[in-house]
Amino acid sequence: MSEFSHFDEQGASRMVDVGAKPVTQRSARASGRVLMQPATRAMILNREHSKGDVLEVARLAGIMAAKHTAYLIPLCHPLSLETITIDLQPQADNAIRIEATVSVSAKTGVEMEALTAVSVAALTIYDMCKSVDRAMTIQEVQLEEKAGGASGHFLRSAPE
Repeated sequence: MSEFSHFDEQGASRMVDVGAKPVTQRSARASGRVLMQPATRAMILNREHSKGDVLEVARLAGIMAAKHTAYLIPLCHPLSLETITIDLQPQADNAIRIEATVSVSAKTGVEMEALTAVSVAALTIYDMCKSVDRAMTIQEVQLEEKAGGASGHFLRSAPE
């Protein structure tokens, strides 16, 4: 494992200097899921919640979160993102799976933006539905894939 790049020789926090790095096309895909009671999932999918369309609000929250990652994660570089997609899919009878894909032409990657988008979309589902299902859980927020940059391509392998 390489050394932590967010600290200088004295151990002080720093933003990594990407000034000399070339601009390349970069993308990242992250996922997570919200587990809930089957009745909660049905209410979401049937758009029966009194607060509105839970999935569309979560999608917008995820997009907004990706755009604001540098304000939430202290040492992230502000990026001018080119595309953000949030996919929300029912899973089994008790879950919603969230997948975010983010891309940019930049000197640094967008993994944190994709992970932040998934996290905030999941939190939004929880927030909107907590009045009917306080036992919901947010699980398995993880990077699935990243491409571009010097570290190359990463693709999470399926569990054995």
